[in-house]
Amino acid sequence: MNVESQPALLRERLYPRSRQTVRPAREFAAETLYAWGVEGRRDDVLLCVSELATNALLHGVPPGRGYRLRLLRFEGVVRVEVHDSGGGLPRVGEADPGAVGGRGLLIVAVVADRWGVGARVPGKVVWCEFGLGAGGAQ
Repeated sequence: MNVESQPALLRERLYPRSRQTVRPAREFAAETLYAWGVEGRRDDVLLCVSELATNALLHGVPPGRGYRLRLLRFEGVVRVEVHDSGGGLPRVGEADPGAVGGRGLLIVAVVADRWGVGARVPGKVVWCEFGLGAGGAQ
């Protein structure tokens, strides 16, 4: 996908710095996918929305700030972006086998077709993409 091209569809929402926003972010993504007729990758997309929003809240959103969830639909691709204003770059690390957390980006890397991190001022955008196949509504 050429991320420089214009998306066919775009929806976004801002969320405050609160762990209680992960569920509404996931619900917003589910509503968006339903409106766009995307069904086949729905669970994968929603899982990654949860993981990226949680990571932003734990590691990327400074006090008094929030994060932006942006969903884009290009021909045959859904892209999830989570924008935050925190420093540092996320990375897939090795989680302690006994740890409760620490696997969010590993999950995204396994479930999504592609993922990455882009710079923004201030902060970063962490994104992932899901191919929809030839029909687009799989």
